[in-house]
Amino acid sequence: MARRCEICGKGPMSGHKISHAHNVSKRRFLPNIQRVKVRYPNGTVRTVKVCTKCLKAGKVVKA
Repeated sequence: MARRCEICGKGPMSGHKISHAHNVSKRRFLPNIQRVKVRYPNGTVRTVKVCTKCLKAGKVVKA
């Protein structure tokens, strides 16, 4: 499953995992993607992958 929001395009980001001894290794920050049924303005219903930030902001209408 592609970790990308179909509304805003948010995807994985990279960064560092830093231990207490300051050992640094690469890591990925994955967005919180949910599969929801969305009602479009023309009345159609589709299942799309949406990040929770878009759901909370009201950018999509759940069916």
